[in-house]
Amino acid sequence: MVSAIPSESDGYMSGFGNEFASEALVGALPRGRNSPQRCPYGLYAEQFSGTAFTAPRAANRRSWLYRIRPAVTHHAFEHYKHALLDEPREASATPNQLRWDPLAVPSMPTDFIEGLVPIAGNGSPETHSGCAVYLYAANRSMQRRFFYSADGEMLIVPQQGTLVLDTELGRLGIEPQEIAVIPRGLRFRVDLPGGAARGYICENFGASFKLPDLGPIGSNGLANARDFLTPVARYEDIEAGCELIGKFDRRLWVAKMDHSPLDVVAWHGNNAPYKYDLRRFNTMGSTSYDHPDPSIFLVLHSPSDTPGTSNIDFVVFPPRWLAMENTFRPPWFHRNVANEFMGLICGVYDAKSAGFVPGGSSLHNCMSGHGPDAATFEKASAADTSIPVHIGDTMAFMFESRSVLKVTRTALHGTPPLQSDYLSHWLGLKKRFDPAKP
Repeated sequence: MVSAIPSESDGYMSGFGNEFASEALVGALPRGRNSPQRCPYGLYAEQFSGTAFTAPRAANRRSWLYRIRPAVTHHAFEHYKHALLDEPREASATPNQLRWDPLAVPSMPTDFIEGLVPIAGNGSPETHSGCAVYLYAANRSMQRRFFYSADGEMLIVPQQGTLVLDTELGRLGIEPQEIAVIPRGLRFRVDLPGGAARGYICENFGASFKLPDLGPIGSNGLANARDFLTPVARYEDIEAGCELIGKFDRRLWVAKMDHSPLDVVAWHGNNAPYKYDLRRFNTMGSTSYDHPDPSIFLVLHSPSDTPGTSNIDFVVFPPRWLAMENTFRPPWFHRNVANEFMGLICGVYDAKSAGFVPGGSSLHNCMSGHGPDAATFEKASAADTSIPVHIGDTMAFMFESRSVLKVTRTALHGTPPLQSDYLSHWLGLKKRFDPAKP
């Protein structure tokens, strides 16, 4: 499917994984052939491939860009020093349940790149599997600086403040309770129109995120393709000193440029950035008994080489009605093979009564027990389940991976603050067993 070609410089096209076409100047997009000998307006044709050339048609992602200068026009890359991103991950993971306070907004001028804090990760870009999890906190727009990751696509989850993501293919504006995905290798700049901002990032080294199959749910539910938005073409023709910062093989590199790399005047294809409003998620749930598995809250899915097992799942816990009767409504106590990194965007998470606040995060690795704290358990056990309850003030999410998430030294010993009393929230669970009282 090819969308209509909008001529405005800002806006969106809807749909997930569609074959889009967009031009910022009328006639900039060649007609009739992908890469003509001479492009309109003296532009250069460049293909931007996100998958192997021979990937199956349904999974193949590529776009043709028609730009003022090819992406190769920059000086040599040199190592870019970043105090936290240069730090290696811990040699081993921990089975301990971990929880962090929110990352503080910096007091010194700090842009998106400078404000990245690595928390955990697994796999590697070389094996095309696994992920890296970051927090970000910034208070300054990127000034003639541009960024891309050659290691993986970036799922950005704002928690505070608005981000304007100016990419090679157009502009995405996102606010808390919205997300954006930037394809592997796409260059972009982050502006902060409202000042300070912070949030979460999952850098996906594996297969690109896609919408999950719905199975018995049927043709409707969860995240609908029509609610995903892709930007229309816009370009910058700026001749001035700029920096291009690239993440390659887990390190940052920087190259000088004499122009803005956001100079794509027209493009067509399906390898493009997109945004999604989490408030549009169509929540499924139980109307009889038991709390559903978190897979019923799945927004985006990065498949692994094992059918039914994810490289990464992005799960959201939005406002919803709880109507199950004669049962325990919050998430139950559980141990499982998945490794779960959680964050809270706003409100209160229904399985935690204290300590898990907006901007905070937690990590429960494979087979480490977790579930509601003591206060939540007592309240839910005594609840009147004949009355439906609406959970309205909440938006939590989870990055879930099949591989153990190894924690960085910074996350264990530095920033953000690691809560030392997290386990105590479960130690208050009392012995209730009495063989004389069935």
